[in-house]
Amino acid sequence: MSARKERTDANHSSRSSLFDLLNIDDDEENCSDELHKDTPSESVTQKLARFLSESGNELCADCGSPDPKWVSVNLGAFVCIKCSGVHRSLGVHISKILSVNLDEWTEEDVDNVIKLGGNTAVNLKYEDSIPNNRRKPKPDSSIDDRTDFIKRKYVMQQFLNHDEQLSCPFVPEVLNCSSTGVNSVVEKKYLNSMRMHNFSQAFLNTRKRKDAEQKPGKKSTSTAGMVEFIGMIKVNVVSGNDLVIRDVMSSDPYVLLSLGTQSVKTRVIKNNLNPVWNEKLMLSIPHDVPPLIVNVFDKDKFTNDDFMGEAEIDIRPLVSAAKAVENGNAKGPSKQHEKMDEGKDKNTLVVNNSLITVTEGKTKQDVAVKLKNVESGELQIEIECVILTQ
Repeated sequence: MSARKERTDANHSSRSSLFDLLNIDDDEENCSDELHKDTPSESVTQKLARFLSESGNELCADCGSPDPKWVSVNLGAFVCIKCSGVHRSLGVHISKILSVNLDEWTEEDVDNVIKLGGNTAVNLKYEDSIPNNRRKPKPDSSIDDRTDFIKRKYVMQQFLNHDEQLSCPFVPEVLNCSSTGVNSVVEKKYLNSMRMHNFSQAFLNTRKRKDAEQKPGKKSTSTAGMVEFIGMIKVNVVSGNDLVIRDVMSSDPYVLLSLGTQSVKTRVIKNNLNPVWNEKLMLSIPHDVPPLIVNVFDKDKFTNDDFMGEAEIDIRPLVSAAKAVENGNAKGPSKQHEKMDEGKDKNTLVVNNSLITVTEGKTKQDVAVKLKNVESGELQIEIECVILTQ
């Protein structure tokens, strides 16, 4: 009896010990979870800012200008505003440009840029063998010099190191493009054909652009890829009111914004004559500031989209106001535009019945746009101008 009781107590003690150990593990795990929750994770913005401050990223990867604020997400290069304009002209399949401050970054985009290694890694790869007769642009170089160098660097990849050329991602997998098992003659032939293709594509794009510029009624300020931008406008297409019917009973409207050669559009809202978009779109401002062209269309699946009205917004007063704020003179713009009157508040300007306001250093304009060449329709639009000084 006594022996049985001892065995029972021993089993109970063993189970208790095991239970206690499991509880300890659970407590440690819970404690670890709570500790993890209490530790704030690094935000996307902080992660990007930290990487930007690393050695090599403080200068433009292409011309050496200090404090670059633009990033080629798929190349991993930090570049200045002037070089970013050339990168945009290459197409997003070559270089997808985002602003460090103005664009909304995803975790994936930041991680991808960090993975690519930044400017040091980019230039080790793409500037491995710059010939003596070819010079890298400087901060004061012309747009023509920047364009020529950047295209040679990233599109034609003329300065790529030998190992990178052999493992070029554009070569089909069937060639197994590595340093072994590939006929060097075939490699060179293929790479030369790729370069010729890039030359041909650039020529065709130039021809198309020149043809478009020579069409009557179109005024060209500069060739694409050679435009220097002075800033950005963030356009919030807020809503539409009393838009025209283009289907049987309603319309499926969307808004197309154009500034010079750039165009962006909102999403389509189904069956609504008073749509609410609240959609923010971004456009670059060239030196010769063109008007912001607004077009509204009804989306159709099987036919051309129906026209629902158009308007034109002169953004020059807004740009002037933003420049004055940048220079520390909020009253300056009222002297630069004859249709601009200073409001009661020195930080408020009245332009063509719309208000330009300066709040916390941000220059904004609220515009009620009455659509033209249609029976009815009005848009509410908010525009913010950001002058880029680097």
